Amino acid sequence: MTANKVWFITGAGRGMGVDITKAALTSGFKVVATGRNTDKVAQAVGESEDLLIVTLDVTKPADAASAVNAAIDRFGRIDVLVNNAASFYAGYFEELTPEQMEHQLATSLIGPMNVTRAVLPVLRRQRSGLIISISSTAGLVGFEFGAAYAASKFGLEGWMQSLQAEIEPFGISTITVNPGFFRTELLTKESTHFAEQAIEDYNERRVQQLQFWEGYNGQQSGDPAKLAQALITIANQEKPPLRFIAGADAIGTAEQVVATLEQQLNAYRDLSTSLAHEDM
Repeated sequence: MTANKVWFITGAGRGMGVDITKAALTSGFKVVATGRNTDKVAQAVGESEDLLIVTLDVTKPADAASAVNAAIDRFGRIDVLVNNAASFYAGYFEELTPEQMEHQLATSLIGPMNVTRAVLPVLRRQRSGLIISISSTAGLVGFEFGAAYAASKFGLEGWMQSLQAEIEPFGISTITVNPGFFRTELLTKESTHFAEQAIEDYNERRVQQLQFWEGYNGQQSGDPAKLAQALITIANQEKPPLRFIAGADAIGTAEQVVATLEQQLNAYRDLSTSLAHEDM
């Protein structure tokens, strides 16, 4: 069965999705590679008898249903879903429009939900499967200029943790992946969108933030091809981890989150534990 597993990957036309698709094909798996532009997906991942390329805009539930049906028609099953498609709306919260916030959530939170909702009936019938959702260190800690992105990733984290408890009885596993900075296309002009408004109080810091984000593309330390191979490795484990912190920088961030939480917990432990009813 391992050699016949079918991987269903969103956002396969660029960035990390390309590397995951190629790694899965190289490992001998069948792959359903999806994207909004199938020509771009085909150009990025090449040709293979084990490859099916399907149109999928993750913000459209009808696209998700059609893509899943196409996968079943071709391969008969789906074993691994990779929720990878994403975008990045950067800017100070006050300067981001409601529409920009909605677009961020639609792609990075509601999108994975749309695809997963379409795939779950297949996995339940099989009583097996794995759902991998690509989160971020922004799902562990918020950051200046990242309100929209962090909101979407924190939402993804809570949804995945709740989903895991709901579907585990059906033999379905989940992995939430928290990559640090990887040299993908997330910071390119095609994927990164900046706030449309400008509030004077933010001018000085906005200039610094824009310089950082526009200049950091191509400078990230992480190799997405190595991350793709790591996902193949953990997905093949009999009991995959519920979470995978990806990259040395991501481990550093996670350790700082743990340390900060512990410090805050201990600082007010006495006050916190004094809040019960007197008769308890």
